[in-house]
Amino acid sequence: MAQTNSAETLRLEGVCKSYGLGTTVETEVLHGIDLVVRSGEFAALIGPSGGGKSTLLNLIGLLDQPTQGKVWIQGTETDKLSDSERTSLRGHSIGFVFQYHYLLPAFTALENVMMPMLAVRGRPDEAMRVRAAALLDEVGLTPWRDHKTNDISGGQQQRVAVARSLAMNPALVLADEPTGNLDTNSADGVFDVLRTVNETSGTTFLIVTHDPRLAQRCDRIIELVDGRIVSDRPNRNVVRRSEAVFSESTGARPPS
Repeated sequence: MAQTNSAETLRLEGVCKSYGLGTTVETEVLHGIDLVVRSGEFAALIGPSGGGKSTLLNLIGLLDQPTQGKVWIQGTETDKLSDSERTSLRGHSIGFVFQYHYLLPAFTALENVMMPMLAVRGRPDEAMRVRAAALLDEVGLTPWRDHKTNDISGGQQQRVAVARSLAMNPALVLADEPTGNLDTNSADGVFDVLRTVNETSGTTFLIVTHDPRLAQRCDRIIELVDGRIVSDRPNRNVVRRSEAVFSESTGARPPS
């Protein structure tokens, strides 16, 4: 398989996506997307509705394939993979958090977090339970791990979804409007969890959001309009939590 720089979690080159190929209603949704996201980045993907953000996330998440262009995940050129290899790469390297949490209400928070591991290993074991419990602790839900997911709040449900996305220790987490259904306080709590995971584990995040307040808390802001990246800029004003703690204790910003 073709390889790229291993420090690049994601690379897209000339990615286009069309629907209705060969028909009179053929529509190109994405137009020659070039994008590199490096290991440990915490990036926002913004833009108006209908601009192609969800289509782009589906291609990055290997849920769909581009009409033209190439997608690399952790240095692997994905168009060279078989369907089973794509499924395996997606399961091990990419985590998903959606606007709707898609938890299974018949199962507990702990069991929901175990699901990605169960899909790979085929049967539950103690190691899965330990991993799931540790992730729920990480997102602040230890007291609720044995509760059915319908018995906890919306913000707590979305935290379970975040924990589930991390079950396989993915290099990349794709979050599609992860706070879109939450009130401001719950949204801030979930966002803080995402940021903490990024800072403590180095997991790369690409977050679709319509909330400019949350986008301004990301390290990088990528704007997609009408299927084209019109702006891609570092957010010089963001202060990471680790930097804020350093500043409070010393009165200065940490060295870069």
